[in-house]
Formats: sequence, C-alpha cells, structure tokens
Amino acid sequence: MSLDDYIRTLRAGLAGTEPPADPVEIDNPELPSDFIPPAGEPRLAAVLVPIVRHEPVPTVLFTRRTEHLPDHPGQVSFPGGSVERGDRDAIATALRETEEELSLPAERIETLGFLRPYRTTTGFIITPVVGLVEPGPIKPNPYEVAAAFETPLDFLLADSTFERREKEFDGRRVSYFLVNYEGEIIWGATAAILHEFCGLLR
Repeated sequence: MSLDDYIRTLRAGLAGTEPPADPVEIDNPELPSDFIPPAGEPRLAAVLVPIVRHEPVPTVLFTRRTEHLPDHPGQVSFPGGSVERGDRDAIATALRETEEELSLPAERIETLGFLRPYRTTTGFIITPVVGLVEPGPIKPNPYEVAAAFETPLDFLLADSTFERREKEFDGRRVSYFLVNYEGEIIWGATAAILHEFCGLLR
C-alpha cells in the first residue's frame, strides 16, 4: 500500500470513534476474568499512537522510558501519561504529554480517532489516541525518554511480527503480545494497543 492508502484506511476505520463515557467499565480482555483491580480510584491516562507520514511507508513512533521513572521504567511505550486536572479530554492529555516527552508540538499532529481503552494490572485505564504526524525533528526529554525510534508499518503488519508469550500473574499463567524490532522489545499495554491498531488496518 502507498502512504495515501494507509491514511484512507485509517480514516475509514477510525471515523466517528469516541472515548467511552465511562472508561472505568472497559477491561483488558487478556486479564483473568476474576481480576481485581488495585484498591482505590483507577488512574486515567492517554497515549498517542503516532503514525509518521513517511513516503512510501509510514512509521510508528515509540519511546523507551528511562530506568528511574516510577511507572514501567525502561519499557517501550507510546508517548503519553496520566490525565491532569487541566486536560479537557484524552486528546489534550496525549498531545500535552507528547510535547513534554518529545518536543513534538500539536501543530504537527492530526488526530484521527480512538482505539478501545486498555486496563493495566497496575491500575491505569489508558485511552489510545491515533494521530498522523508530520515528519520533522524531535527532541526527547532526557528525564523521561531514554530513546525514541520508528518502526515501519509494513513490518508491524506482517503475520510473524506479534509473538504470543505467557507469564505468571497472581498465581496463574496469562498471555501477552511481544514484538522485537531490531532489539527493541515492545510488550505489555503498548503491544496490546499496537496489536489492536494493526488489526484495524488489516
């Protein structure tokens, strides 16, 4: 497919999507059916799934978190973070966090819609916002971002890209997705969101 084909497919698949009115009710289907979330109110968050408009094949932009961060240190992730009081919606959170982490301004991002929210075992409910990004410079914030890299979309859409793995969680075996791109390991919430995104394109 060409860049235009990818963009047309994305626009069609995400047209009219909205974040749920009550994201607390949306669960991660890979968690055990009797999973009990951590005590207290869930922590709402939003991430940007950034599709960079490269010709002929767009890329997906990822960050690798620094090791000293309290949540998910060292993991590959999408830019994003917790909803703050001044954020009017998930888009505002995702764009604000993207600019804070990568110095990537909202003016270079066209938001297209939303993927299904994802509940993590650590008490976050993440709303993924899909956005088209104009190519250009970024400047990772060294406090939050150890590295930033892009993965070609055709690599992510290949049948062999996503591996199914298992791990022990709360005394039982649960499955999760894993992607290895040139030694960068994408797993957990990021891989699950990415898998849903790629399913939309397929």
